[in-house]
Amino acid sequence: MEEFEVSGNNLIRWVVSHLPEQLQTPATETAAGIILLALLVFFLHVIVRSWLIKLFKRLGKRANHPWYDALMQHRVPQRALFFLPLLIFYVGVDWVSDLPEDLLGFFMRLINSLMILVFARTLDAFLSTLHTIYEKRPGLQRKPIKSYIQLLKVIIYIIAIILIIAQLADQSPWYFLSGIGAMTAILILVFRDTLLSLVASVQLTNNDVIRVGDWIQMEQFGADGDVIDIALNNVRVQNWDKTIATIPTHKFLEHSFLNWRGMQESGGRRIARSLLIDIQSIRFLTLREVEHLKESYLLRDYITGKLDEVNTYNQKNLKKTNIITNGRWLTNIGTFRIYAFEYLKHHPQTNKQLLTLVRQMEPTSQGLPLQIYTFANTTQWALFEHIQAEIFDHLLAVLPEFGLRYFQQPSGSNFERFAGGSKQDAGS
Repeated sequence: MEEFEVSGNNLIRWVVSHLPEQLQTPATETAAGIILLALLVFFLHVIVRSWLIKLFKRLGKRANHPWYDALMQHRVPQRALFFLPLLIFYVGVDWVSDLPEDLLGFFMRLINSLMILVFARTLDAFLSTLHTIYEKRPGLQRKPIKSYIQLLKVIIYIIAIILIIAQLADQSPWYFLSGIGAMTAILILVFRDTLLSLVASVQLTNNDVIRVGDWIQMEQFGADGDVIDIALNNVRVQNWDKTIATIPTHKFLEHSFLNWRGMQESGGRRIARSLLIDIQSIRFLTLREVEHLKESYLLRDYITGKLDEVNTYNQKNLKKTNIITNGRWLTNIGTFRIYAFEYLKHHPQTNKQLLTLVRQMEPTSQGLPLQIYTFANTTQWALFEHIQAEIFDHLLAVLPEFGLRYFQQPSGSNFERFAGGSKQDAGS
């Protein structure tokens, strides 16, 4: 080591001896030593770094391992290599002769500070590597750790900043830590949203409230789509129109939102829509209509059983055949309700494990709502809409078979017919 130091001093003196006499001073010798050392460190770093990176890339092609690929992706070796020039400068600064102690101490503190920064950045890249490896493991995507990784990074950089300031100020780190308590109130005000998001991120992850890939709706923030990222400060949602909604993480604890994960995991998506039946079209079925509908395989068992029940009741209780209120008979709305239920149960694209029912809602001024409540056997949006449309296409088209009409508000053509009828009446 001493031989290298002597050689370094001789090189510096040789360079200074070739300068004009008025520049051959101890200060010039010191400045020349610093410049030569910096140039030496720079060239060594460039040469070694380029050679090592090429070596790493060649090894990567042979290794083909997820860990190695992740390390290179996040540039862990590249960041760690910055230790080399700092270490060389740290050792080589002793070669510079006549360097004042204050300046030497400053250089040492500066190099130590840079080493701390390089170490923090290398650790940052290594944590990103761990996160990448974690996300590639099957089954672990449902438990994101990105918020924890970001929290660790924040802690690492806070510690690094305190150590760097302590090095540059030539003070103990505890000296600065003792003053943090007085700044807590200011830090809380400045980083209020960050602190709230930090707590919210931990709660959302631990309680499994949302995951990457969940379909959520949060109308107050214009979010209706899939969660694509859960970070420390925000959650990103890709809407169905491919726009991106960015929501502060703590807002998920302050506002309500809808998560469709339960629907996706159930394997079925709910269909809940009503047919508005014109009340004036509701009536009893004629015997001919009953016999016609009995030919339907969906209604055959129901009509046969119902007729036996009705005939038994009528034979016992019907005294006057001309008074309809004394007996029972099949209605078109009741028969259609059973038909719709059986149609849903036999439909190949409804989920037979989940609830299916057809029920009458409270009559309104717009008719009698007959609600169709069932589940499609898919959660894919496009296929679900196709199944739902197919079901209602059939039910709307079959309504006339039961003598029923769908309620519809009068339109312009209806009023034109009314007006035309009134003119013909007036002309006659």
